[in-house]
Amino acid sequence: MGYRALNNGLKSFWRCSLGLLLWQSSLTPSNAQSSPKPDKELECELLVVGGGLAGAAASYEALLAGKTVCMTEITDWVGGQISSQGTSALDERTTQREQLFYPRGYLELRDRIENFYGELNPGECWVSVSCFFPDDAHTILLEQLKDAEAEGQGKLHWLPNTVIKDLEITGRKITSAVAIQHQPQPGKPKLNTYPLSRTIEDAYTYEDSDLLKKEIIKLNPAATTTDWYVIEATETGEIVGLADVPYRLGIDALSHLEPSSSSLTNDPYCTQGFTYTFAMEATAEPQEHTMPSFYMQHHQYYSYELERLADFDLVFTYRRIWSPNTGEEANFRGVKFTEPTPGDISMQNWTWGNDYRPGTSKDNLVYTRRQLEFTGQLEPGGWLGGLRTETLQKGEDHALGYFYWLVEGTTDSQLGDGVKTPNPNHRLLVGLDSPMGTAHGLSKYPYMREGRRIIGRVYPGYSNGFTVTEIDISRRNYREEYYVNNLDEVTYRQLWTAIDGLEAVANKDMDIDRIVRRTRSTIYPDSIGIGHYAIDFHPCMNEYPAEKPGNTEREGERRGGGQAYPFQIPLRAMIPQKIDNLIVTGKSIATSHIAAAAYRVHSFEWSSGAAAGIITSYALENDIMIYELIDETYIREKELQSLQKMLNESGNPTAFPDTSIFNQDWEDWQ
Repeated sequence: MGYRALNNGLKSFWRCSLGLLLWQSSLTPSNAQSSPKPDKELECELLVVGGGLAGAAASYEALLAGKTVCMTEITDWVGGQISSQGTSALDERTTQREQLFYPRGYLELRDRIENFYGELNPGECWVSVSCFFPDDAHTILLEQLKDAEAEGQGKLHWLPNTVIKDLEITGRKITSAVAIQHQPQPGKPKLNTYPLSRTIEDAYTYEDSDLLKKEIIKLNPAATTTDWYVIEATETGEIVGLADVPYRLGIDALSHLEPSSSSLTNDPYCTQGFTYTFAMEATAEPQEHTMPSFYMQHHQYYSYELERLADFDLVFTYRRIWSPNTGEEANFRGVKFTEPTPGDISMQNWTWGNDYRPGTSKDNLVYTRRQLEFTGQLEPGGWLGGLRTETLQKGEDHALGYFYWLVEGTTDSQLGDGVKTPNPNHRLLVGLDSPMGTAHGLSKYPYMREGRRIIGRVYPGYSNGFTVTEIDISRRNYREEYYVNNLDEVTYRQLWTAIDGLEAVANKDMDIDRIVRRTRSTIYPDSIGIGHYAIDFHPCMNEYPAEKPGNTEREGERRGGGQAYPFQIPLRAMIPQKIDNLIVTGKSIATSHIAAAAYRVHSFEWSSGAAAGIITSYALENDIMIYELIDETYIREKELQSLQKMLNESGNPTAFPDTSIFNQDWEDWQ
């Protein structure tokens, strides 16, 4: 497949983008707007908010079930991580991948990628078995949804460039939603000409602007059903924030459930870093690169990070998404890859590169409830997306600066002088026909690793609300000296009691040294999906601003990282407090800060979304509220058993092979 012609006007791009990327906006304490009369109304059985992998999976299964689905998406691409966020390299664990033990829709997506290119890994990347173009991912996935619509005789209202502005909540239910869909004004630049920070607040504002023409859409329950469901599938937990249900952000306080926490208290400002990805192409001749005006502010951050990674070709091929000609085999400190050749295209997503990692109340990206309230976003019509626009813009600068560092930089913040050398034979791929589909070359939306995480409802053993925690999935050895020395006696005893599976308070005379650690994740009687990935951290930085020279990662944040056992997705983690017809998927399910670092990758998002699509369809067809399926979880209600049977028989597994309380043999699952 020949690659599309790309805009090579890099000089003009820099001149254009510098002014745009310096644009900043600030929120005022009141953004309230009265809702205008809608331009049109749509009826849905399911309203899916967010067109990422979780939202796409929910829509896919609901369409196969014959449902009418409205799916909104802030960008014009479906797919989230694999498309609009540019992280088109599937994060998969070895054993699960070898057994191809995934939901049916995810397996179909993998097959469609392979069929599209004639191979699963057209980029010959080494981080994954599949790296590919983000723009192609949108095309592939949208076709998959359309085929599901035809097969199941459902109806998809695909609403790109659309955000939810307001919700009507009556009692314990969302009864309607108001959306804003935008298009460019006649004669104005096309969408994706400007970076997200330049347009995001405009997109959430009812009135037409100089750049955007708006259409107000009211979304209502279908007249043919007695109810509808709203599925939260956004990247940051937008509907969680807008609906104002209880949630957490950032670090959870140290406890027996979160014994590796880096803080004695909750810290909502320290979330995992976000990343604007970009694509760059290897060229036969050196390219001329102009230093961005903001480069000197950011350059002291960038680094290869570790000596074993300090090789440009290694970094370039890590997430190479296109390789028309296979280069010679190479090896850098034990890592094997094929050398880049002219025409190769790489997607960049690097911790000490284009990751932007704010961690203070001055620059956190996802606003806390208190910040939302202060900025007026919880007032009727006041919602603006719940993000700090200035931090988005800093992340954009940071990513563009990283490209310049890769091609011209000579500093390395972690490894010192003499490590980094220029690599001018590369160009940033910009233009609306580029892999990222933007004039500036950055992804349409940042890759988000963490957003608002709901607090589930109160159940036996979860008096503070249900949450999946660190010790539910981690393989960490809690006999290590750190835990013995740093946890007080009561907390340490509670830790081992919980690990042993006892829900009651331990007998104070119990010999905890005799407890044998289980070698599996927690088994949930209400499991509706699966996932497996390492607990992977991209920690926030200590000081403001994140790119400050000499700044360091939040101490202790990586302690919680490491291997995890294959885990389940409990239905309780998807049901928020206060609202009965809102179901939460993806990164906003009820997990702790540490557990969330594993519950965030591609196949997990698909599994949680697929479950949401099937469960909501089941609930509508059987005239039952989803929370009623688990109000007596420990006796496994008949309806829950019927639902789980439906999930498993449809090819959406709720447990890994041989999962049982008698099977402790999970050490070989890698």
